[in-house]
Amino acid sequence: MAVGSDTGNDTAPVRIKKYANRRLYNTATSSYVTLDYLAQMVREGLDFTVEDAKTGEDITRSVLTQIIVEEEAKGQNMLPINFLRQLISLYGDNLQLLVPRYLEQSMESFARNQEQFRDYMKNSFGGMLPYERLEEMSKQNMTFFEQAMRMWTPFTIPGTAPGSNNAQEKPRNPAATPEKAAPASDELSDLKSQMQALQQQLENLSKNGGKSE
Repeated sequence: MAVGSDTGNDTAPVRIKKYANRRLYNTATSSYVTLDYLAQMVREGLDFTVEDAKTGEDITRSVLTQIIVEEEAKGQNMLPINFLRQLISLYGDNLQLLVPRYLEQSMESFARNQEQFRDYMKNSFGGMLPYERLEEMSKQNMTFFEQAMRMWTPFTIPGTAPGSNNAQEKPRNPAATPEKAAPASDELSDLKSQMQALQQQLENLSKNGGKSE
């Protein structure tokens, strides 16, 4: 389903209105559309915003999330269970504000690698890539992604779930000398170092065309 010719605007985002009956209305084409239509717009790189027809509230994020849920329900499983658990555990965590930017950078890096993969397939296999190699690259990317996600929980207490509010510290020996709390500046310095290391990994992955070192 090609939708590029229906937008009529190559610069400003297309305005989509969502009504109380959940119907989506494309104001550029004056027609009702579906979630599949919006998903195709995303694939074609066409920008759009979705607003509540009654309140005017921007609900683009919730609609895009709904598209992902719909795709996953169709069997297009790209979100591993372990990744989903890690992501959920970060809600309410002190690192929550850093996660969106990290995910955005990771997907941008993957997008650059994706173009390299496409060029490699076109030049080496005439557009076809052996299944084994494709599977290997997928595993490499997911391994990198999951390892990088674990870097965002450096202060988790061993044996407790990341982001858990009910986690309790292990009992300490009353006779032991009380440990001094690490200065906040030290934690920020450690986090900065880990962010720099992560950025270096992303740059290396991009330069190597998605191949692990």
